[in-house]
Amino acid sequence: MSQPPERLLRKGDYIFGSFLRGEQIDGFINAVNPGDRSDLLGRFPFSLRNVDEAVEFAHRGWKVWKRVGLMDRAAAVMRFRDHLLQQQEVVARLATRETGKPLWEARQEVSAALRSIDLYLDDGMGLIAPRVIEDIGARADYLPRGVVGIVCPYNLPVLLGATLSAAAILGGNTVVMKPSKFTPGVGQFIAEMWDRCKLPRGTLNLVQGSGSVVGQRLLSHPGLDAVLFHGSFETAREIRKQLGERPDLPVLYQCGGKGQAIVLDDADLDRAVYEVMVGAYLSAGQRHNSTARVFVSEKIFDSFVSNLVARTRRVKIGLGTDPNVFMGPLVSESFRGRFRKYCAALVGRGHQALLDGVPLEVQGHRGSYVRPGIYQVFWENGHPFLNDEPPGPVLLVYRVKGWEEAVHLHNQAAFRLITSIFTRMDNPILPELRESLRTGALNLNRGTVGSSMRLPSTGLGRSSNGMPAGLELMRVLTYPRASIIEQRTFDAQNLVPGIAWGAGTEEDEAEQTLELAVD
Repeated sequence: MSQPPERLLRKGDYIFGSFLRGEQIDGFINAVNPGDRSDLLGRFPFSLRNVDEAVEFAHRGWKVWKRVGLMDRAAAVMRFRDHLLQQQEVVARLATRETGKPLWEARQEVSAALRSIDLYLDDGMGLIAPRVIEDIGARADYLPRGVVGIVCPYNLPVLLGATLSAAAILGGNTVVMKPSKFTPGVGQFIAEMWDRCKLPRGTLNLVQGSGSVVGQRLLSHPGLDAVLFHGSFETAREIRKQLGERPDLPVLYQCGGKGQAIVLDDADLDRAVYEVMVGAYLSAGQRHNSTARVFVSEKIFDSFVSNLVARTRRVKIGLGTDPNVFMGPLVSESFRGRFRKYCAALVGRGHQALLDGVPLEVQGHRGSYVRPGIYQVFWENGHPFLNDEPPGPVLLVYRVKGWEEAVHLHNQAAFRLITSIFTRMDNPILPELRESLRTGALNLNRGTVGSSMRLPSTGLGRSSNGMPAGLELMRVLTYPRASIIEQRTFDAQNLVPGIAWGAGTEEDEAEQTLELAVD
């Protein structure tokens, strides 16, 4: 039996161009492979004092970085991209080790990060390039916000950690980033890649720790000029309370909440089953846009469900580095407990387990594995389960009479990030169906986990606060400053009415004399 990988070298927080340990340690986070808890990556210390220092030194760094031109900033981001490319297999294996996701999926995530950075360099720069209107002597410059606080989730640690920091730095900002407590190694790796770019000290800073301690300290810090938050709605609500005295602070909330699907009776059944299944269980159902609910026309409901259950039973679940694994473990034992509690609540409220989500044992590995769950929700019984985000690989199935009933239920959901529709492209009701859905994104005959960085991403309901991600993130990370220059010679003949201009007349002098005499 092969020996488990060695523990990572824990370098500490990255502040002002150096890795360092805090003078005062407030706690530790334990990095463990959720697919095999005997694989310990190590204990990472965290320090609240380091958060304050990171923000302070980010302000020092910004005084230098904000003066760097756009092309030079792009060159720095390109260097980061090249370092990431050279080390892509290293970080993919690290992401698999920390999150449990299959290695093929981690490799895809790294590739997506590289493509996203390319898009920022190719198209994103155009969004923040100066706009000049020569005929009226006007221009608009997109200026950096300042110090940007970034909190990354565990489900896409490479993609979001790399691209959010790259976008902020490309925009002329400096960064204080906190990775998830479950992926400190990936966070450290990203800081190492930026360190190789030889940026001005303080441009990129990283602090480790839990969200409830270090994350709260960072996001409520008065020294931040913008915030990018990816996490739960509950945490976002607490952040908004803390930031109540700063309504001017630009904050991007991406709270996910998962996606929904509608399957009509003319859908390609195999495609619909495949896309819904992959959308529901990719990343063990832990993506922000995983498919959580599917509304199925009653004419094909039985066929769809029997097909879905049979194929879900056959998916391979195991350690991420094992060959041909589709789904790895949940990220922690705590999350596995939430998964089981939610599944029990569904049955307890009178809904039916078509495939019960239960803990699994994977031979040779002690990890947080579960079997995916599929539950038919009898939504008319008063407990439709539309107001929450199902944790992990849970799919809720709703039988509906037609598309109107599907829309009625869909639009009641608290989270409406993205929606998939499965039907023929020539279905005559499709235009009205699309018009009726209240959702942030809409995919036709494609699962909810499919998206494009070229398009804005703005979830409705509790999924976001309406600020766009994707390439449009460059607009959030900068602000436009308009200016107009008057180059024409001043002409006193072109004054607005009611203004006395030029030398005073005899009548003016007489009136002034009279006023003085009255005084």
